[in-house]
Amino acid sequence: MASSASVDDNIESNPLLQDFDFPPFDFVEAKHVRPGIRALLKKLESDLDELEKTVEPSWPKLVEPLEKIVDRLTVVWGIVNHLKAVKDTAELRAAIEEVQPEKVKFQLRVGQSKPIYNAFKAIQESPDWKSLNEARKRIVETQIKEAVLNGVSLEDDKREQFNKIEQELERLSHKFSENVLDATKKFEKLITDKKEIEGLPATSLGLAAQTAVSKGHENATAEHGPWMITLDAPCLFAVMQHARNRALREEVYRANITRASTGDLDNTPIINQILKLRMEKARLLNYNNYAEVSMATKMATVDKAEELLEKLRSASWNAAVQDIEDLKSYSKSQGALEADNLSHWDINFWSERLRESKYNINEEELRPYFSLSKVMDGLFKLAKTLFGIDIEPADGLAPVWNKDVRFYRVKDSSGSPIAYFYFDPYSRPSEKREGAWMDEVVSRSRVMSRNGTTPRLPIAHMVCNQTPPFGDKPSLMTFREVETVFHEFGHALQHMLTKQDEGLVAGIRGIEWDAVELPSQFMENWCYHRDTLMSIAKHYETGESLPEEVYLKLLAARTFRAGSLSLRQLRFASVDLELHTKYIPDGSESVFDVDQRVSKKTQVIPPLPEDRFLCGFNHIFAGGYAAGYYSYKWAEVLSADAFSAFEDVGLDNTKAVKETGHKFRETILALGGGKAPSEVFVEFRGREPSPEALLRHNGLLPVAA
Repeated sequence: MASSASVDDNIESNPLLQDFDFPPFDFVEAKHVRPGIRALLKKLESDLDELEKTVEPSWPKLVEPLEKIVDRLTVVWGIVNHLKAVKDTAELRAAIEEVQPEKVKFQLRVGQSKPIYNAFKAIQESPDWKSLNEARKRIVETQIKEAVLNGVSLEDDKREQFNKIEQELERLSHKFSENVLDATKKFEKLITDKKEIEGLPATSLGLAAQTAVSKGHENATAEHGPWMITLDAPCLFAVMQHARNRALREEVYRANITRASTGDLDNTPIINQILKLRMEKARLLNYNNYAEVSMATKMATVDKAEELLEKLRSASWNAAVQDIEDLKSYSKSQGALEADNLSHWDINFWSERLRESKYNINEEELRPYFSLSKVMDGLFKLAKTLFGIDIEPADGLAPVWNKDVRFYRVKDSSGSPIAYFYFDPYSRPSEKREGAWMDEVVSRSRVMSRNGTTPRLPIAHMVCNQTPPFGDKPSLMTFREVETVFHEFGHALQHMLTKQDEGLVAGIRGIEWDAVELPSQFMENWCYHRDTLMSIAKHYETGESLPEEVYLKLLAARTFRAGSLSLRQLRFASVDLELHTKYIPDGSESVFDVDQRVSKKTQVIPPLPEDRFLCGFNHIFAGGYAAGYYSYKWAEVLSADAFSAFEDVGLDNTKAVKETGHKFRETILALGGGKAPSEVFVEFRGREPSPEALLRHNGLLPVAA
């Protein structure tokens, strides 16, 4: 008797199954995942049975119960998945791996439900269709399209094959990202001789010593070492940009481009399998290739995306060739032996030296001006100016997963809370995946209202991987890290400032993937706006502002190597499209051959023959960017054009900036997925988007005399 009772108690007390306003991140452990997810799925199965039995083509009998089912799974699975990204353990991985197929199976069942699909079709064909508002029409159209892409129209054996493919793809993408994380962690190089790491800035030496301490060298110091070099982003970038030791740069570079490409962490077979299965899935759905499946729910088409990439490539190429010439002549003037034969591990190093000499800016010397707290204050001040919101710390209101995580409340001009967000800023290589991202915890929703009268408020995650505080110094950021925080905050704003009450299209939900980077890239532009930058750039010890001449240099340096940086993104986007349109798995070409071929057109210095960067390309093999990496460039066009609306009215005209900001908030940020992004853009800008502003910002427009 006792034993079965205790199992039930466990289910009762399982934190994943509690009714909460804010997820119990401090309580959820690996042991809760299997029983929690299984109990949840069982409950949702019976809710789905009930819905299919009672469904009618009406909002209360179809969309509301469906949203409740979808939302519950999204929120609970989101907690588990989030913990895996920020607090990874072997136990948590194993638990997720075990229940994942059950979760995918349930999602497929929802996605392929004939009764639900037929009810949506009936709404679309009913006489009431015309009277539905735009957001509801979008929900119906999206649900019908998604159901078809989920295989609702497939016959039994084909559907079974489709479901097998979906299960396997989900498993493979998880495995892919785990291999990348493990391969990144695996590379460690202990350095005891300070001469070997000459050139590395003090912050990086501090970080490398801190890493060494965590690996058991408890007496390591920034000054005397030993220092542990890893492939974690802050360390990797520091070595590539600053280490004078060319052999060290080469070793780290080679380790990075061959990550997860050998031994038991080799992602090569996984890539081939993923591409093969995506191709099969496309064929089952009657598409020619996977890119067409991907584009079915985007603004672009394959042709339009390729056309944009080619337009940007030709605008960037000559500038990128000139970049390399400049590096050659500069490194030669500095007596570099490698000047006539610059290799990949020399580019960032000499670029950094050239930038320092040309603009007299040293990334590291800027760090003391960008302490995390000042940057956040300035960012929040900007959000108040542009969008009329107040952001205040609310630490302690919601449980967190690490002591460094901050929690904030967002209020509108009347002082009412409209949203909340978590911010997890620092790199933790042993447990947190690389990169920076924003994700939803819960979305705004009328149906999911807590009190039956006001919509549930949205909550977001913002996660970065910047340099942690060291000793008595706060977290001092590079300018690039500042841009990253602004970027992720742009995503968070679109999630949090939505005025959309239909949960299925609120915030970032239901927005075409190639439009979703618009607000994030838009926010990055403000890092170069004088008032904004001056409000965040205060020396952490003296409090003095960034000197004016340094600001002007930063502005001038903005277009430094713009051609090369543009081509780098175009290589990723082009190889992604090529692999998902023309590549034939197990054919005469390998995926690496494709990359080499694409790189001939997109890289001035072709990649090394042994380059295996694809084995670490999480975006397209473990993230949502398959046949969608072009979205960054597509949305960059939109975001640069949107920012030019502020330039048109005058960036120092506070009144006009506030008015334009209000308009941006009421369109781009408020409408969510409830209106087609192309229409939302026109509503904000008064015309169709044009790539001109992007090329102008990047200094890639031929300037008229």
